[in-house]
Amino acid sequence: MHHWVFGYGSLIWRVDFPHHERRRADVRGWARRFWQGSHDHRGTPDAPGRVVTLVEEADAVCVGAAYRVDEAVFEHLDHREKNGYERVPVTMRLSPTNGAPGDDTVDGVTYIASPGNVAFLGPAHIDDMVAQIARSRGPSGSNRDYLFQLAAALNDLGVKDCHVDALIERLR
Repeated sequence: MHHWVFGYGSLIWRVDFPHHERRRADVRGWARRFWQGSHDHRGTPDAPGRVVTLVEEADAVCVGAAYRVDEAVFEHLDHREKNGYERVPVTMRLSPTNGAPGDDTVDGVTYIASPGNVAFLGPAHIDDMVAQIARSRGPSGSNRDYLFQLAAALNDLGVKDCHVDALIERLR
């Protein structure tokens, strides 16, 4: 049986899992925010980096990538997204393929780090977030590379994300 997984952060550009299909997709009512601490990938327990999670926002639309995967892929993804993230059901709208008319709406899952998890950092002043991203580094590399790779992947999808764009502008 196949399942849909919605990626809105590193799952867009670091696809280290097998999948049958990849489509541009969006979820409504959720906004991408650099509010989750990364103790295991883009920072350390003593100096966490900042990575994205989704936060509920009534009028928001978060665009990312959806992957159609086999059940077995979740063993890998659950381990990869272990630092405060949980699998959450979402309804996503898939962009048409090959110029086909209309949109497909499918149920699937995404990984969200909600407030209350041990690594949640929450909102902060943009200058404080940029300073943390600029100095943080972990086993998967620098936090600034995570931000730049996410921005490039969103650009490739034709996505404007004001939060990501503001962080990039200040970091440069």
